[in-house]
Amino acid sequence: MIDLANTFLNPERLWWLLAIPVLVAAYVWALRRKNRTGMRFTNTAVLAAVVPQQSAWRRHLAVAMALLSLGAIIAAWARPNGIERVPRERATIVLIVDASQSMNATDVKPTRLQAAKDLSKKFVQSLPAKYNLALVSLTGNPAVKLPPSLDRTVALRAIDALTVGDGTNLAGALQVAGVAIDTAPRGDDGSPAPGAVVLLSDGVPTSSTSQSQSPLQAAEELKKKNIPVFTIAYGTENGSVDLDGRRWQVPPDPQTMSSIAKITGGTFSTAENAGELDRVYGNLRSEVGYEEVKKEVTALWAGYSLAFAVVAALAAVSLGARWP
Repeated sequence: MIDLANTFLNPERLWWLLAIPVLVAAYVWALRRKNRTGMRFTNTAVLAAVVPQQSAWRRHLAVAMALLSLGAIIAAWARPNGIERVPRERATIVLIVDASQSMNATDVKPTRLQAAKDLSKKFVQSLPAKYNLALVSLTGNPAVKLPPSLDRTVALRAIDALTVGDGTNLAGALQVAGVAIDTAPRGDDGSPAPGAVVLLSDGVPTSSTSQSQSPLQAAEELKKKNIPVFTIAYGTENGSVDLDGRRWQVPPDPQTMSSIAKITGGTFSTAENAGELDRVYGNLRSEVGYEEVKKEVTALWAGYSLAFAVVAALAAVSLGARWP
């Protein structure tokens, strides 16, 4: 069954289609009335000399095409939707930025978080325009702040809007990044989009909504999908933050960050030597996939109406013409 609300933007206008069967009935009635009238003339030879004989099939064709033209223009007036396969770049890079409380430490100037933001924006601006970029905020409840997009201006704004939160669910952030890459269009053969993850964090997991999975196990899942993770560690052994009137030491965990990169086939860097991020996308293959999107096709149906109207006009002209 056709869902008119999804197929047409103004489905209520389709009620005008009821005029077509009314016109058909009127045409049939007119034909029968004409036949009865014609029976009054017994001298058909005289009648044929006075009134040119018309081709019945051309007359029926003219009427049929006119009615089809009317139906098509009413359908166009109802603003129909069609499905179009739109090409879209499939390669996707997910940027995970740690926004936990430990990233407020000032051992990396001005703060770990601000330094990560600055590097993230520099990376975004250097990223080739054809690659999709997604942003994930790493806290106790990781969330996609920007789904895969080609809009770099929106990406920069999303990075600037990051604020600190409680907890560091590193395993969850890696899972969310994998899901974000899965949202990119698949190939015609169903193959997943090529992707990579850039993780900027001090690497200390403090919470997990998935108690059965560690960050290294999450990395193993990304490895199965051929998604490398490039990790950049922030912080020094002397890093600290003030919370609830107390000073807490927040040293980084480069071992975890290095292990994640090693498992997935990525590379590990520290904030001091993370300037060569172009290697993240250097080997990432560019692929174009297709996604189905709704598109108004009013002009197409108006074209159908015009084509039917032209045929109807030609048939009508032929009725009055004398052919040799």
